[in-house]
Amino acid sequence: MKQANEFVLTLSCPDAKGIVHAVSGLLYQAGCNIIDSQQFGDLQCEDSTGLFFMRVHFEAPDHLADAGTLDRLFSHVRAQFRMDAQIHALSRKPRLLIMVSKHGHCLNDLLFRWRSGWLPVDIPAIVSNHPDYAELAASYGIPFHHLPLPTGSAPEVKRAQEQQVEALVEQQGIDLVVLARYMQILSAEFCGFLKGRAINIHHSFLPSFKGAKPYYQAHDRGVKLIGATAHYVTADLDEGPIIEQDVARVDHTLSPEDLTAMGRDVECVVLARAIKWHTEHRVLMNGHKTVVFK
Repeated sequence: MKQANEFVLTLSCPDAKGIVHAVSGLLYQAGCNIIDSQQFGDLQCEDSTGLFFMRVHFEAPDHLADAGTLDRLFSHVRAQFRMDAQIHALSRKPRLLIMVSKHGHCLNDLLFRWRSGWLPVDIPAIVSNHPDYAELAASYGIPFHHLPLPTGSAPEVKRAQEQQVEALVEQQGIDLVVLARYMQILSAEFCGFLKGRAINIHHSFLPSFKGAKPYYQAHDRGVKLIGATAHYVTADLDEGPIIEQDVARVDHTLSPEDLTAMGRDVECVVLARAIKWHTEHRVLMNGHKTVVFK
């Protein structure tokens, strides 16, 4: 259980001398205790961004134990180094909205991890374009919102449904939207609304095996590895900044159903890791890539 006065500072800025000294010195002078600190400078090759990234987990004294107060404390250092910096109170649980369609393995896995305490978040809503998982949501005491989208719905119908989700995000103070195998293409407007706060999961065969039954396509090609990718949602379908990936080795003895089952297991693990790292403020955007402090 996190203490009420524990915080995480995340920052990115153009790399320069003295950043670590300025940050750690300010925290020391304010009477804070650094529990953990990680940093990375993206300077390795020609297409590097030249940015410096830092995550600091620290404990603040009682009179400073407020995110707004600490944010003001960093105003001078932020301006000096042109930082994009945020301070997160670890006493506040991030709020998740999970979206799902017909495949419920990721939803079921996340709900179990949440109930068991491995995923310390609040889940005030589950949204689906199908009614299939209403009972599962009810068994966990989570409100289920069935927002149907008939096959072949016109763009304006899909957009109206998305706006219902947007309203729910605003009403519930949602920090992160999780597409737990939500099988709908999102509009550019919806992606813009969710920028930096929506994570999707898909099999790692793209673009090799698109469309229906990718694991059957993979089996037909005799693949030796299957996997999954968790990434941030952007208007470029399945091309958002990658947070986590993993693979499992397979061979000729496995059926398409075996591959599907193994793939779903990998999807669950990869999505859960990505969500946990995001909600622990370990993922920082670096252009079209991410920096993940583990």
